[in-house]
Amino acid sequence: MKLFRKIAFSAVVLGVMAAGNAQAAGKIVIDGSTTVGPIAKAFAEHYTKTTGVQVTVSESGSGNGAKSLINKTCDIATMSRPMKDNEVAAAKGKGVNPVEHVVALDGLCIVVHPSNRVVGLKKDQIRGIYMGKYTNWSQVGGPNAPIVVIQRESNSGTQDSFKELVMGKENPITKKAETQASSGAVKSRVASTPAAIGFIGMGYVDNSVKALLVDGIDADPRTVKNGTYPVHRPLFFYTNGQPTGAVKQFVDMPKTAEGKKIISETGFVNYY
Repeated sequence: MKLFRKIAFSAVVLGVMAAGNAQAAGKIVIDGSTTVGPIAKAFAEHYTKTTGVQVTVSESGSGNGAKSLINKTCDIATMSRPMKDNEVAAAKGKGVNPVEHVVALDGLCIVVHPSNRVVGLKKDQIRGIYMGKYTNWSQVGGPNAPIVVIQRESNSGTQDSFKELVMGKENPITKKAETQASSGAVKSRVASTPAAIGFIGMGYVDNSVKALLVDGIDADPRTVKNGTYPVHRPLFFYTNGQPTGAVKQFVDMPKTAEGKKIISETGFVNYY
């Protein structure tokens, strides 16, 4: 009988360990993208309220989210770009198996100050501005004012997405570009600077900035979902292996009615 109890107890312990650190501790730890941050935080608030499981959300950037997953210091990495091959290789080297889960869709919005008379730009004009080819708004139909170019930091998934979707591999961003550490910081800088241009996820756009048409197309749920808006992308959760228990419930929230409602309310586009 004692042997049976020992075996049964061991099986329970192993089951809890296999379920992941979050469930063992009654807590889920999330780290990564500032773009995915509003969704993750809203999910966390709802999930804690309905289950009692504590969820902590940090926004250190997609690259740092990947590092946290690789180093096993988070249960879910939020990323606004796919994991890179070198990140996957580093994860595998530490016994981590990154599994990708699409959370939502996003239109990467090109934003300017509301007072700027420019209402839209072609993608090659945006590329030209960020390369330093166009340095004054008058060159692209705007006022006679030097363009203040705003970008994100190097560990930002939004920066990587912008480079891939707008710049292309052969076109570096001008060294005169000013770097901001988060999507919120980019929005604040553009909102306070009449000659600035920046890029942020559509969930961050409000009346303090103006989102430009890109190639004549506005970023909205329809154009992002059907892919006609030229600068669209998926947003991700990454887990170590297929999630179970509390982590699986959390990761599956975008498929639920409440999760879809939260995604829409935060200004992003439902994938499922």
